[in-house]
Amino acid sequence: MADWIPKTRLGQMVLNGDITTMSDALATKLPLREAQITDILLPDLQDKVIDLNMVQRMTDSGRRVRFAVTCIVGNGDGFIGIGRARGKEVGPAIRKAIDNAKLNIIEIKRGCGSWECGCQQPHSLPFEVKGTCGSVEVTFKPAPRGITLAVGDVAKSMLSLAGIKDAWGFARGNTKTKVNYALATFEALRMTSKMRVTEEQTNNQNIVSGPVGLTVKETDASMEE
Repeated sequence: MADWIPKTRLGQMVLNGDITTMSDALATKLPLREAQITDILLPDLQDKVIDLNMVQRMTDSGRRVRFAVTCIVGNGDGFIGIGRARGKEVGPAIRKAIDNAKLNIIEIKRGCGSWECGCQQPHSLPFEVKGTCGSVEVTFKPAPRGITLAVGDVAKSMLSLAGIKDAWGFARGNTKTKVNYALATFEALRMTSKMRVTEEQTNNQNIVSGPVGLTVKETDASMEE
């Protein structure tokens, strides 16, 4: 990042050290338009390709082939992003989709919202959330510890990268359309940050926003104590 020259106000603040966490960057409400900002604030970010399609089009000069890619990124601790891109080659299209996902990063809330659990650890969702895209409608509910992610494969990848360990999931519509399924899941996760919670709910369910810095093993150890 030594040769990075920021072109936005948020990028300049990050480079100068005025902003040191992604939570602070998102709290400024400034547009996130440079992927390098996410690289600096979330160095442990992971990425995954969830959909790769070849799109063909006939023109006067012949058949043209392009690739449509959908990628997700997350740090496994409260942040998740999704991005899409198209390109003539697979490699550049994937890199562009990952960069777009870094620009669409969001912070989610986690907690212990299941009445069957009460462990007071942010391992699941704090409440029920829903998301829609096209014909796909998804619903995620808090689950007790040990259930893991009882959701579809696409949703499982996204919830895992977001840092959610246990959840129930239900989906309706044409879930074979992975892009719509992923976008509906992303919208549901976004609802966790939009939903207003009281101070009593925050304390009872140990609702946290963003990173908590705990791994699964560390959480299990604290429960045994």
